[in-house]
Amino acid sequence: MSRRIPARPTILEPRGLNREQASLYVGISVSKFDQLVHDGRMPAPKRIDARKIWDRHALDTAFWALPDDGPDRNDNPWDAPA
Repeated sequence: MSRRIPARPTILEPRGLNREQASLYVGISVSKFDQLVHDGRMPAPKRIDARKIWDRHALDTAFWALPDDGPDRNDNPWDAPA
C-alpha cells in the first residue's frame, strides 16, 4: 500500500514570538521594540514559566493602532487654497 501525500503541506505560523522575533515581525530593532513595550504602544508579553512570549495577534492590533505618517485622514487636499 502506498502512502498518501497531502495535497497541500501544512505550514504553521507561530502564534507566540520571542522578543527578537516580535521585533522582527513588527519591523523594528529590539531596542526600539523594548521602548514601545515600555511606553505601551506594543503589548506586554505573556509569560510561560520563565519565558516571555508575544502574541502575534496582539502585535497586529498594536501595529494597526500606531499613527499613520502623512496628512491627517480628515484633511481634504481640495480644501487647500490655490
